[in-house]
Amino acid sequence: MLLPWELLILLSLKCYLAWKFNGRDLTLDSDLNYSLVEGNLLINNPQALKHGGVYQCIASNTFGSILSREATVQFALQNFSSKARGPVSVREGQAVVLLCGPPPHFGIRYSWIYNGRPSVLIRDNRRFVSQRTGNLYIAKVEASDVGNYTCVVKNMMTNATVFSSPTPVVLRRDVMGEYEPKIEVQFEEMLHVAKGSSVRLECFALGPVPAISWRRADGSPFPGKMKINHSNGVLEIPYFRPEDAGVYECVAENSRGRSVSKGHLIFYVEHLHWAQMLRDAYTAIEDDLHWDCRANGKPPPVYRWLKNGHTLESQGRINVDGGKLRISKVSLEDSGMYQCLAKNEHSVIYASAELKVVG
Repeated sequence: MLLPWELLILLSLKCYLAWKFNGRDLTLDSDLNYSLVEGNLLINNPQALKHGGVYQCIASNTFGSILSREATVQFALQNFSSKARGPVSVREGQAVVLLCGPPPHFGIRYSWIYNGRPSVLIRDNRRFVSQRTGNLYIAKVEASDVGNYTCVVKNMMTNATVFSSPTPVVLRRDVMGEYEPKIEVQFEEMLHVAKGSSVRLECFALGPVPAISWRRADGSPFPGKMKINHSNGVLEIPYFRPEDAGVYECVAENSRGRSVSKGHLIFYVEHLHWAQMLRDAYTAIEDDLHWDCRANGKPPPVYRWLKNGHTLESQGRINVDGGKLRISKVSLEDSGMYQCLAKNEHSVIYASAELKVVG
């Protein structure tokens, strides 16, 4: 499998390329699956446990080293463990959660099948499958629910499908009494949403089958574009706009009471970008160096400094304070390539500059 990553090197001198894997230097001789082709890293017959992770390229010459952005190798779908699953014993009228426990994955969709039947278990106001966890939630168990349940994981890109071992559900003799609903599946308390993206909020409660409803905390009505599936506890907001931001509430209610879950959707349009970048510095021995880098974005970024590809921390003459780097009384050993890294939960950007100390 070819991973077509190329690092553009704007240096006139001969450059040496190396790679890091999960923060450590990658020794190509230690794994015959790896090879270098004109600086590109080639992984033949990749394996999830050995090769899944974060890769970075290091470019070095006589001036120093710089580190590329991170590239993550993920495997779309792996098999479940073949270990048998123990039975789940419940009382009639009780709520139950059946765990999917999927293998490492991305880009997938969950469903469940009952007693090995080819058709997918139909979700209703009593049964819910979370697309965040894959778990199956049954609000109130009935005698007809006894049987074997299998979690099905499907990759949406390749249509490959894997199945868990069956989870048996057995019924106890005693019966569960009525009780107020408890919201078991809920969305984040605070969620930053990019302009134009789609949002899917899940909400499902356990207990004597509760009715699920949605509302905005400020009482404003939902626009027509929003899709609400009350029975399945899903609210979908396509093409997120500034007017869609605010506090959303999910209300679960039955004859015994009600429960409310809420979360704040925050609109953001500002992608992380540099407001102040680094410039190459030529400094005399014993002078002080002052470098500032500043990035704008929402949420605000945190900063990290690198020298020749290695993390730089405050120590002795060196002071690192967010996007500020101070080196007092520079010496020849301070020469090299420096990078300022700004990162928030949405992206990461790098700025690079050379420090050349002259006598």
